[in-house]
Amino acid sequence: MSTPAPSTPGTADAPLRVMTWNVWWRFGDWRARREALLAVLAEHAPDVVGLQEVWADGDENLAHWLGERLGMHVAWSPSPAPQRWQRRLLSTGEAAGAEELQFGNAVLSRYPLLEERVRRLPAGGHEDEGRTALQVLVDAPRRPLPFTTTHLNSSPAESAVRVAQVRELVGFVAERHRPREFYPPVLTGDFNAVAESDELRLAGGYLTAGPVPGLVLVDSWHYAEPGDSGLTWDRANPWVARVHQPSARIDHVLVGLPPFSGEGAGRPARRVAPAPLDRGWASDQTAGRVDHNPRPAAGPA
Repeated sequence: MSTPAPSTPGTADAPLRVMTWNVWWRFGDWRARREALLAVLAEHAPDVVGLQEVWADGDENLAHWLGERLGMHVAWSPSPAPQRWQRRLLSTGEAAGAEELQFGNAVLSRYPLLEERVRRLPAGGHEDEGRTALQVLVDAPRRPLPFTTTHLNSSPAESAVRVAQVRELVGFVAERHRPREFYPPVLTGDFNAVAESDELRLAGGYLTAGPVPGLVLVDSWHYAEPGDSGLTWDRANPWVARVHQPSARIDHVLVGLPPFSGEGAGRPARRVAPAPLDRGWASDQTAGRVDHNPRPAAGPA
């Protein structure tokens, strides 16, 4: 396909468009899939997107490959323990180079990145899967945006591990929660947990007491258009159907509760790429997208 022209950042009055997407590492026909990933990102033109299951080898990095073609700044954080993923790829018969492949999180941004930080998340007594959170400070119009993306343990039986990871994760987000200096923080990622779970309730801090007093992270799906199922792990995708798990929304965009001015408040959220392209499915999961208002509202909420 042709390379999309780099997009120009919007004005200070335009909403900030953020996305999250698990891009399914090097599974399946990854060469065709990365073209599909590129096409979707070019179409939806996010200002900032958090990516999980990003691959890198000695010669190439998927995040940098996408960033170069989209004209976006890139932050990349490899997992310190990618062995589980390498074993999974070997089990599929894709042995060539599997032991050298890296696995991690990345952020693409239309605006420069003022800061990059990484936090390793606890294993909770289970195998250490090298889970981390990548946080950047985006030089967005009007003020910087603290943006974090992560990927939590995936086993349905490991809710307790994810709870421990969320406690560390929210504390990490809170370190850049400065209401008078920055936008309300945005936390994205593949939590491998539904909105009603203990881990997401804990992360939000408004359905139950959160790890950090005073920090509330709102599930952006509350701003979704009516009628959208919100399923990011959907059995309509054959890669999901084959594992015999129920459809669910496990990928989330959480937004710091905005002040009464409405600055940073969410606009309608939606799923992205819920059906195959002409190149097939871009990933085994769909992406989530939400626009955020950078301007104060006309009156009090």
